[in-house]
Amino acid sequence: MRLALASILVPAALLSSCAAAPSGTTALSGTRWTIVRIDGAPPVAPEKATMRFDDVRVGANVGCNGIGGDYRVEGGRLLAGPLMATRMYCEGPVWQQEEAVNALLSAAPEMQRSGKTMRLVSGGHALDLELAAN
Repeated sequence: MRLALASILVPAALLSSCAAAPSGTTALSGTRWTIVRIDGAPPVAPEKATMRFDDVRVGANVGCNGIGGDYRVEGGRLLAGPLMATRMYCEGPVWQQEEAVNALLSAAPEMQRSGKTMRLVSGGHALDLELAAN
């Protein structure tokens, strides 16, 4: 009887522990990145150009507004959304870069990570990042 009960409870416990965290988020969870290029150009406001990953949330700032939402990683793609953004008035190059990052994150970009660098590519946009020291 104990063996039968154990054969039911152990797999159930293992399955419930797998469901505790969304798939693929643990490798990025708790990391902060510096945005070094947006569509091949350096950020207009490099001191503010960052992206961070919490357990289930991603946040980005290019220099004017904050962008954020839930995320998960599946099949080598970053699936983020629904995304929300603050809407302060911005114009010029910082606004264009912000719109490019928003479009990229909304388009399930392919992730190419190598050590302390990561590249996100999708929707005609590319974002190059470097892992920041915590």
